[in-house]
Amino acid sequence: MSGSRLRVCYFGTYREEYSRNRILLEGLRRNGVEVIECHASLWQSIADRVETVESGWKRPRFWLRVAGAYVALLRRYWQIHGAYDVLVVGYPGQLDVFLARLLSWVQRKPLAWDIFMSIYLIALERGLDGTSPWGVGLLRRLERMACRLPDKLIIDTAAYAQWFEKTHGISASRFHLIPTGADDRIFHPIPASSDKSSVFTVLYYGTFIPNHGVQTIVEAAALLADDPTIRFELIGNGPERAAALARARENNLTNVRFVDWLEPANLRQHIADADICLGVFGATPQSLMTVQNKIYECLAMGKVVLTGDGPAVREQFVHGVHLYFVPRGVALALVAAIQTLQADPALCERLGSRGEMLFNEQFDGVHLGRQLLDGLSLL
Repeated sequence: MSGSRLRVCYFGTYREEYSRNRILLEGLRRNGVEVIECHASLWQSIADRVETVESGWKRPRFWLRVAGAYVALLRRYWQIHGAYDVLVVGYPGQLDVFLARLLSWVQRKPLAWDIFMSIYLIALERGLDGTSPWGVGLLRRLERMACRLPDKLIIDTAAYAQWFEKTHGISASRFHLIPTGADDRIFHPIPASSDKSSVFTVLYYGTFIPNHGVQTIVEAAALLADDPTIRFELIGNGPERAAALARARENNLTNVRFVDWLEPANLRQHIADADICLGVFGATPQSLMTVQNKIYECLAMGKVVLTGDGPAVREQFVHGVHLYFVPRGVALALVAAIQTLQADPALCERLGSRGEMLFNEQFDGVHLGRQLLDGLSLL
């Protein structure tokens, strides 16, 4: 199947606004693929999914909601009349893939699933096995069965594919690797603000969860509290934000500024104004096996990215060439790296330039869409 003739049905209750789905959908279209979206809403938020794993799955109203979503999804699907070549289930799709498998069998079409992340692992790392062991156990069995249904599984790193092989018994060879990347329509170099502060600004943005190691960032800020030339800006929200705020207040940290979630247009100006952008410093399996969106987004904008070392980032990048790595969870190492970069503007310039060049060569929407197209064309 050639790209100009390939028709993809992108199917499920996937998160429409989630960057992974947006990037792959647009990437396929930018490669000449006709994409037919067959979508129905089921999940309202991350908190909604967490509540469902904890206890919501036991309630009839949840299953009524599921039934309503799949009735709507089926109505949209039958309007397509099988006018596609490949059915692709978007992220997350642990429930969707069962219905998709039945439909693809009926239509005699191949099925691919962008599993992207293990919902079971996310539940474990949020401690839900302690509050709802039955729900997490059910989720593991559901995900294990779901992984066996598609003709092709899609994920971002080899390290994550190996985790699925070890945990669910799914051969790593069944996975087609497509990096996370970033939406280059939004994230690209823009000028810094005309009133940008002369203080060396270290930026973190994202969800405050164990994966990201925000506590390590706050500890580093505490160690640098007496240095008036360095300031930290932490943007976002999440379950560990309250603890980070409390730690900053306990230590009277005037060098840390907390900002709520920002829309992409406002967020990217903060990225442009930063001197260093931070990745993640947690040592959880999820954190070690993935390369987070923020890393690619900051590279796309030509910024210096300082992040925790690990197998997934080593798959894609070279320390001191594209990114700057430090040991995870070690605040002293993070402090030393910040001071090194602050003292070496030439190194920062090289990192920003080479990182942006690599992003444009491999990780923008066109390249990711081509990788997905290549994988789907073999089905």
